[in-house]
Amino acid sequence: MHENDDTIADLAKALAHPMRLRILRLLQATPGCIGGDIVGAVGLAQSTVSEHLRILKAASVITGEISGPRICYALNPAALDPLARFIGALTPPDGDACCVPNDEEPT
Repeated sequence: MHENDDTIADLAKALAHPMRLRILRLLQATPGCIGGDIVGAVGLAQSTVSEHLRILKAASVITGEISGPRICYALNPAALDPLARFIGALTPPDGDACCVPNDEEPT
């Protein structure tokens, strides 16, 4: 097992929900988004949004900083580097496909 496998799996699990992807897109579009603003934007209950934010934060995909009585959330793009490198390594360079099915009939 590779040393980053657990990290990559945790990142993939954190991203494996459409609402969490929506939250990430929202944070990308509106940096410094406050938790209550996220609830209004995605249209889910506060408790549900809080759970999604907890999962993203536990995987370090986002950060949450207390600002007075509110929490400001922000993306942490560097946290996705291991996953991005892994996916990039799975893509063979052009012309270097080892097992691409051939559409031709066998002769």
